[in-house]
Amino acid sequence: MPPTQARRATFGLFGLNGFLLGMWIVHIPLVKDRTGIDDSTLGGMLLLVGIAALVGMQAGGRLIDRIGSAPTVAVSMTVLALVLPFIALAESPVALAVVLAVLGLANGVVDVAQNAQAVVVERAYGRPIMSAFHALFSMGNLAAAIVGGVLIGQDVGMLATLSAAAIVGIAGAAVCRRPLLADAAPAPTEDGGRRRVPWTPRVALLGGLAFALMLSEGVAYDWSTVHLRDSLGSTETVAAWAFGAFSATMTIVRLVADRIVARVGSATYVSIAALVGAVAMLGVVLAPNAPVAIAAWALFGVGLAGCVPQFFSAAGNVDPTAAGTYLARITSFGYTGLLAGPSIIGFLRTWVSLPTALLVPLVGCLAAGLLARRALAGRVDA
Repeated sequence: MPPTQARRATFGLFGLNGFLLGMWIVHIPLVKDRTGIDDSTLGGMLLLVGIAALVGMQAGGRLIDRIGSAPTVAVSMTVLALVLPFIALAESPVALAVVLAVLGLANGVVDVAQNAQAVVVERAYGRPIMSAFHALFSMGNLAAAIVGGVLIGQDVGMLATLSAAAIVGIAGAAVCRRPLLADAAPAPTEDGGRRRVPWTPRVALLGGLAFALMLSEGVAYDWSTVHLRDSLGSTETVAAWAFGAFSATMTIVRLVADRIVARVGSATYVSIAALVGAVAMLGVVLAPNAPVAIAAWALFGVGLAGCVPQFFSAAGNVDPTAAGTYLARITSFGYTGLLAGPSIIGFLRTWVSLPTALLVPLVGCLAAGLLARRALAGRVDA
């Protein structure tokens, strides 16, 4: 199939993934009321989703290297869609936990598989296109927020809404499956067994930098509004603008980052962009008022937006015959950072102020800026 068709199909997969997850997220308050769980239990449920996703990523990597990313993403996306109505049917915390564990597992497989397919398509194109795929995921989130919000406002039942979303997901996975490209064939082993995929210093560095930058992203998601409200005394409405500004710049920059990477190279791009993120976080830490803080959070989005996709692209090209395994490793590092970042800031808040705790993502961005060339262009795996 022509790469243009595969590219459109992969865009569809990322957008569909964002939409399906977004439909679950917008219904969290209703699910909480239906099952009668408190905030602490909800936090545990969300952690369960994250842990299950990490397990799914490892399983997904192995599946991709055995059967390919195209069938893996199609089946796992279908499972992800099928789970949604069961969220609405869960009436007890135990039932909800089981459903969310399956949701997390399926999404972990989807995450690795769609990124593996994106690497294959990018390789076929011969130029950077990875960041745009991630922009479609953000757009899918936005679509779910709009559609879900409207339907909830119209008192449409949660089961009907999530069932309709499941139908969209199943149909979308089927439509996107056909144009996808085949992965590189696994390298044969002498005894015909499963090849051991080695760790290298470069892969470890890619994983560490993905951890640092996705930790920073997670901090923005969970602490940007709190920073404005608690540290700068803003109203909740104004505080929400910080997250909105960050999300908007993340989406916009991801749409144009590929063109910049094509001109300057991924190593140069990440080196500069991550340092922009560090400067932006310094602006957040020192911000004297809400307008400055909002501008700094927006600049933070500019810095982070296109970086992690470059690490995923590099991971998928370390060894194309083991792209699934390497992508699973880097994705797991990054996802762990996304989960750990907000918790680390919360832990530090016991001893220091929030602005001081936010020096953690600043250091992470600084490290990524200084080490990006070694990870993306250097020979650290020799």
